[in-house]
Amino acid sequence: MVRERYVERLDYLRSEIEEMGKVSGEMLTSSVKALETLDVDLAEKVIEMDTAVDNYEYDVEKATAHLLALQQPMAGDLRLITSSYKIAIDLERMSDFAVNIAELVKKIEGEHTIPLDEISTIASITQNMIENSMKAYAEADADLAKTTASEDEKVDRLFYSTWEKMVNMMIDDAILIPNAVDLIFVLRYLERIADHACNICESVVYMVTNQRPNLN
Repeated sequence: MVRERYVERLDYLRSEIEEMGKVSGEMLTSSVKALETLDVDLAEKVIEMDTAVDNYEYDVEKATAHLLALQQPMAGDLRLITSSYKIAIDLERMSDFAVNIAELVKKIEGEHTIPLDEISTIASITQNMIENSMKAYAEADADLAKTTASEDEKVDRLFYSTWEKMVNMMIDDAILIPNAVDLIFVLRYLERIADHACNICESVVYMVTNQRPNLN
């Protein structure tokens, strides 16, 4: 009976992380869509979803504390529990950045004066990183985690090239400054989300292999 309850709690922890990952990913997708369409109502929905992520994090914290304090897990189970808790922290931070993007949508006045092609591309890569990092967690796939983390190089290259492009636009035309500044913040938020996806990949590799790689 004790063992069955222990396994149930481990399964609960896994499911909470997976559901938390789905919500965080949906928040990013919706925040970027809200930015592209300047949909304030959708931006508001993203902001409201942050409460659900916070609740997941609280549940994960409680489940982790219970498993560590009362069940005395060993080896692989211990890595699963500690890695899950760390992943929950990364997912919570990612959702905060999605909220930041949504908040910017609410303050942008008028139409976009700068094309969003590069930002949309960065967002797409980042969204895929979230999905694949969570798939790697669910399937305990260290190789997928490493492959996913390598995508961060693309995000970094696009971040710096797009940032430079926007700075030059502001130099050439001061009218573009307000819109460009907002979008530079979006760039930074997306870059940080990708970093947290890398952190998740590192946690997955540790969970599976007992090695702590630096994938970021």
